[in-house]
Amino acid sequence: MSSEKVIPKWQQQAAGWVGLAVVFAAVWSFVAVPVHLFAPNLVKRVEGAIDFFGIPAGHTFLSAVYLAVVGSALLRGKRAALLWVMFVFEGFWLLTQIASLGFISVQLANPNDPDLIAEFGRASYEDLELGIVRVIVPILMIALLWKIRDSFPARLAPGTRRLAIVSLVTGLLISAAVSISLTQVFPHTLQGQREKIGWAVVAALGQTRRRMGSGHEGHGWVGLTVGFISATSLVIAFWIFLRSVRRVRYLSQIEELQLRRLLLQYGERDSLGYFATRRDKAVVFSPDNNAAIAYRVVNGVSLASGDPLGDPAAWPGAIKRWLAESRTYGWSPAVLSASEEAAHAYVDAGLRALSMGDEAIIDVADFTLEGRTMRPVRQAVTRVQRAGYSAEVVRHGDLAPATLAQYVELAETWRAGQTERGFSMALGRLGDPSDARCVMVIARDEDGVVRGLLSFVPWGVRGVSLDLMRRDPESVNGLMEFMVTALVDACGDLGLHRISLNFAMFREIFSDAERVGAGPVLRLTNALLTAASRFWQLESLYQSNEKYLPRWSPRLICYSRGASLAQVLLAAGTAEGFLPAPRPWTRVDSGASADRHAIMVGDGAQFAAAVHEQEDELLRPALPDRKFTEQERIRRAKLDGLVAAGIDPYPVGVPRTETLERIRALHQNLPPDHHTGQEVSATGRVMRLRSHGGLTFALLQDGLTQLQVMLTADAVGEEDLGNWHRYVDIGDHVSVTGEVVTSRRGELSIAATGWTMAAKCLHPLPDKRKGFTDPESRVRRRHLDLVMNPESLRMMRHRSTAVRALRNGFESRGFIEVETPMLQAVHGGANARPFATHINAYDTELFLRIAPELFLKRLSVGGLGKVFELNRNFRNEGADATHNPEFTSVEAYQPYADYNVMRELTRELLIETATAVFGKPVVQRADGELDISGEWPVVTVHDAVSRATGVQVDSGTPASRLQEICSEHGVHVGFEVSAGELVLELYDELVEPRTTTPTFYIDFPLETSPLTRAHRTDPRLAERWDLVAFGAEIGTAYSELVDPVEQRRRLTEQSLKAAAGDPEAMSLDEDFLGALEYAMPPTGGLGLGVDRVMMMLTGQNIRATLAFPFVRRR
Repeated sequence: MSSEKVIPKWQQQAAGWVGLAVVFAAVWSFVAVPVHLFAPNLVKRVEGAIDFFGIPAGHTFLSAVYLAVVGSALLRGKRAALLWVMFVFEGFWLLTQIASLGFISVQLANPNDPDLIAEFGRASYEDLELGIVRVIVPILMIALLWKIRDSFPARLAPGTRRLAIVSLVTGLLISAAVSISLTQVFPHTLQGQREKIGWAVVAALGQTRRRMGSGHEGHGWVGLTVGFISATSLVIAFWIFLRSVRRVRYLSQIEELQLRRLLLQYGERDSLGYFATRRDKAVVFSPDNNAAIAYRVVNGVSLASGDPLGDPAAWPGAIKRWLAESRTYGWSPAVLSASEEAAHAYVDAGLRALSMGDEAIIDVADFTLEGRTMRPVRQAVTRVQRAGYSAEVVRHGDLAPATLAQYVELAETWRAGQTERGFSMALGRLGDPSDARCVMVIARDEDGVVRGLLSFVPWGVRGVSLDLMRRDPESVNGLMEFMVTALVDACGDLGLHRISLNFAMFREIFSDAERVGAGPVLRLTNALLTAASRFWQLESLYQSNEKYLPRWSPRLICYSRGASLAQVLLAAGTAEGFLPAPRPWTRVDSGASADRHAIMVGDGAQFAAAVHEQEDELLRPALPDRKFTEQERIRRAKLDGLVAAGIDPYPVGVPRTETLERIRALHQNLPPDHHTGQEVSATGRVMRLRSHGGLTFALLQDGLTQLQVMLTADAVGEEDLGNWHRYVDIGDHVSVTGEVVTSRRGELSIAATGWTMAAKCLHPLPDKRKGFTDPESRVRRRHLDLVMNPESLRMMRHRSTAVRALRNGFESRGFIEVETPMLQAVHGGANARPFATHINAYDTELFLRIAPELFLKRLSVGGLGKVFELNRNFRNEGADATHNPEFTSVEAYQPYADYNVMRELTRELLIETATAVFGKPVVQRADGELDISGEWPVVTVHDAVSRATGVQVDSGTPASRLQEICSEHGVHVGFEVSAGELVLELYDELVEPRTTTPTFYIDFPLETSPLTRAHRTDPRLAERWDLVAFGAEIGTAYSELVDPVEQRRRLTEQSLKAAAGDPEAMSLDEDFLGALEYAMPPTGGLGLGVDRVMMMLTGQNIRATLAFPFVRRR
């Protein structure tokens, strides 16, 4: 807080040293009790050294306990303990030393007084100097304690003084009574009631003097016994006097709503965050309310759990306030189960951190029951399933209140009265209506009887954390594994990605002890923890989580100082339920006591409604903050004006009797200022507006056709014309009704008699004079490109015509169109890198197909005859002027044909397609049209490479010579490349890019075509051709390889390449190979890239031929 007084670090350190000094004196007093019996001089010297600083050390239990209580209070920052030390310790010591100094002065003034010498001996000036020092030291101590008083802010609990006095007097009376009684029975050398009672009272007060004036004394063991009783009374009295303010305060409604707000905003960070809403906790917020720490005071320890809630940037503010509150009330601050990130924040604030254990987290995407390590879980799940059990996974809010209450009752019944354990990882209020987002797993047996329950609290939005586990003792073994697995299976429907299970203390010790080479110290520690597991389930928790192969997340315990660690561990054991609670009636974390909490009194339903309202608000995706230009704001204002005027800016329908294209077709070559007498209703986008006094012109565009509209006040009316001027902008869609006329200049127009808004455009169109020409913008905003650039719209129409022509060409020749899977378990049909994906329902890796070839061939095996498929393929190979990651292709297979038949079919289809698009067999280029009718050149690959390199190359040219040719022409190739692959590299670099007119390159090297039949005359070649035009491959065709034995051999070689890391090599498809063994007739296969066909026809790059080519995300 800004108003908080800053205490210098040296003062805080000094305060700690003062407390430690008193604690040291207390420890010495305990040790001195037995040591005094055989080394009294040593005890006397040490006590003298301690007394020098005003600390009243002694060798009795009373002194030891007395100092221990004061020292503990000092370490907890108790202001009363500081004042006690100042006035009782140092003040009395100062008075004593002043009196002693005065007496020494008297002795020095009367050096020869026989009475003083006889009674006290002679005094020296050294005694005087020492006396002065003994006076100065307590003065300095008092000054120091007063200076550092702000480091002791802790208050006393109300009423402690009176209660402490009553407790001390009562305890001393009991001690005196016991002492008198024992002395009466065991007097030793005491005689008479006066000696017995006197000695008994002195012993009860803890004095070390054993002899009475007569020299008689009582038993030493009596003195020790009653001294212990008196010491205990003093401990209790001092504990009451110096005890911390309990401040039993729980979450209020406002505070819990604030906590839930932070959880909804930042809850993904910590799986234990939701447990901060336990209602036996209090909370402290950061100054800006963006972070909070929930805690509970247990045995004088302010015990927080998990990480601070909220924004990590605000954590230091919340931690500072929490520590300040702990100092104010004298609590020892501590944190259970902090993550490493939070532990760093606590350490930066001055706490210490110690490893505590690990939390088991299941990442749903990585969880599987497959494999040897998961065999125990898999067997447990199978056992439960065979017993007829079923599981239901549901949100608490989706359960009927009566059903949820029944589950709560079952959970209490199965608990069988045992202590409910958990603080840092338990919510303790199953069935509360405010926890509707919690998830429950219900297991039922074959008769529908509920046998087990799991409840999970939300971990942000995408995870859950285990809260409660219950099972019927009579249920089948393995039920918990079955329910956890059921939750994992349901995570897809619930939108969950992570599951936090139990916390395993000392996990690393158990885990490391199982490894080979574990040392003796580690094995001994493991043995001790295993023994302790009989009482606290340490090892069993680790084993019950480890079988799921989770991801382990470290958790730490944070504390203020080493001396408080034992107190912190005791408080943690109490909070977690391993030790009995000091005041169990104050707990509000169970169903039996929840009704005593403020939130549950009277308005529990209202609070739950407030929680749900807040969740609906914060879980709703935030709308982006859009910024509008001035033109966009003006258009939105016009939109509001249309609504206010009762005009629907987006009506369901508008008048439309003719299209602009048909109007132009029906009314050609009309003279100027002509009236046709035909009234039409037409629609279009406003592309231009101009006004000439009482006459307004607009240019409408519909597709590739434009038509002028004329509006006058006489024809449409003053109101409609005014609305036109007020509300219509360039880019709006309108419907105009009127007579078809020509203007005075002969422009075909519609003389409007009425208009209707069809769709209001909220963005201005690009400037018509500057145009919309940027290539990147055109593909990213294709909708604007089609509006502004007629050639783009014309390209889309050409593409539609071409696809229709291809389809009609195949169908007219008796081909059947089929559809094969897009998602494939094995990528094959071509050498290309695939896109990989995952099907959650079957937990299986799949690939987007790179080609439909293998499925089409399986149809050919089945006897479907001539088949083709025109559809999408996907290849993960980047994008450029000739490639797009997703593309359209057509593949066709014809039985009893070869690659020569498919070559002629391809030429005919492409000529027909060009004729359908342009009306004649031509392709367009920048310098004009090019006729593609007639026969197309057919050239072997080796002849083409020979022409390009000037060196004769054939199928027998060795690889070494081809390597030299590649080097001579700057073609870079790798090592261990075959001769055929080298020929293909030369072809790709020197032949294909330089080809202009459509050309068939045939007879490729066999090793480059794993799905192609060997050439009928040269077995080193394959019966394959590629159609190349204008520097790009348009299509390919094979005489298909139908020999199943040879096909298996080639695909096996491909799979070996894939296993060696070649991402483009095909995998072994056993389904295809198995089908091929049922005999496939001799077949010709054809593949054409539709996008490439459009490139050939129009002379444009691939991006221009696609409606939406792939573009990199901004």
